[in-house]
Amino acid sequence: MAQGFAVDSLGGGDELPARTSVVVIGGGIAGAMTALSLAEDGVPVLLIEKGRVAGEQSGRSWGWCRKMDRDIRELPLAVAALPLWEDMNRRIGGESGFRRSGIVYLNADEKEEAARGAWLRAAEPFGLDTRLISAAEVDTLLPGSNRRWRSALYTPSDGVAEPRLVVPAVLRAVRRLGGQVVEHTPVIGLETAGGKVDAVVTPQGRVACDAVVLAGGAWSGRFLAGLGLRLPQLKVIASVLRTEAAPPAAGRSDIAVWGAGFGFHRRLDGGYTIGYGNNLHEIVPDSFRYLVDFLPTIPVAAGDLHFSIGRSFATEARHLGARSTAARFAGAGENAPPPTGRFLSRARRALDRAYPAFAELREAARWAGLIDVLPDVLPVISNVETLPGLTLATGFSGHGFAIGPAAGRLAADLVTGRTPIVDPAPFRYGRYTDGSRPRPQTAV
Repeated sequence: MAQGFAVDSLGGGDELPARTSVVVIGGGIAGAMTALSLAEDGVPVLLIEKGRVAGEQSGRSWGWCRKMDRDIRELPLAVAALPLWEDMNRRIGGESGFRRSGIVYLNADEKEEAARGAWLRAAEPFGLDTRLISAAEVDTLLPGSNRRWRSALYTPSDGVAEPRLVVPAVLRAVRRLGGQVVEHTPVIGLETAGGKVDAVVTPQGRVACDAVVLAGGAWSGRFLAGLGLRLPQLKVIASVLRTEAAPPAAGRSDIAVWGAGFGFHRRLDGGYTIGYGNNLHEIVPDSFRYLVDFLPTIPVAAGDLHFSIGRSFATEARHLGARSTAARFAGAGENAPPPTGRFLSRARRALDRAYPAFAELREAARWAGLIDVLPDVLPVISNVETLPGLTLATGFSGHGFAIGPAAGRLAADLVTGRTPIVDPAPFRYGRYTDGSRPRPQTAV
């Protein structure tokens, strides 16, 4: 069994230019979609990634593209993203793996049904095709279960895409549109002129620019700290596994399912991605630094969030103690945490008990990704008023893959001054600087 994951290589390589209009820092889904939106608008853009594109969470994610069960404040982004996903292959001239599979959230008991019913009522103004389906409908849609589900929340128009394919394909399209992409090059600082961003600094030299979009995922907080900007960002480790290719199991071959202790969907390669929402937070100095910010989040995450302490504490303490942004990023490599085996074994057992057909599938690989989380579990997609020329697209809290196309469009809109694709107010950076005390949505 392989321990790891595979992501498509971008291929080729660009040299750092002396100047461009916009520099995007970070080669994940948010950065890639921002760069694509800017390139389509005819804006000269350079994306710089410290490692390989999609090498961290964007390439390690589940790949679900859903509107269902979103925080109502984030739902406009999710609604805007789905048409962009549906048009993605044409737009990039490549394969994203997106298909409108439908997604089902199984309700094991009355409590789950009530919570999801409450969400459905709150989402009514958005005109979604989501509906509660009966136990009999669940059995028809997903036959072969050993248990009788009370009901399910079902959205036929939701879908899945392939994390290993999307970002490289998007960035190849950026290059065809005249944009540039540079891998294995960390941005270690910004330069300003007249109080406005004027350039980015890398170990290979500086690049003059008019604006910068920071889409650095789990690295964003560390980068911002070097600029004297506070973002209460922590990280959790999410683990998944995939099976070898096999005939379809549990009824329809393509539908994505979230159940009591398990989740799964079928991949383009014929295997299944399997896991659940059990995440691990390794305690680091920032855990204490931002404890007050996250206190409202802990009860909402109870049951799905686990804690440990290890080498990360000393490593991050050294980075926090560094006097420069360059030193904070010294030795920074790809975030590739080991998968949490007990969580994956638990998910696999729960799935095999509920749908015995899965017990025949052989495990092929497992991996983990590092998710950046903010206290209200909403991203920051925002200009920074105190540093003109800097725009943030970070803190996606595990939702970035699904809403990535719309998030990238919104970030590009904020840079260029276009009418935003959605109201950016819920995603403003200022909610973390003006005493608002952001909180997560408490309903499921």
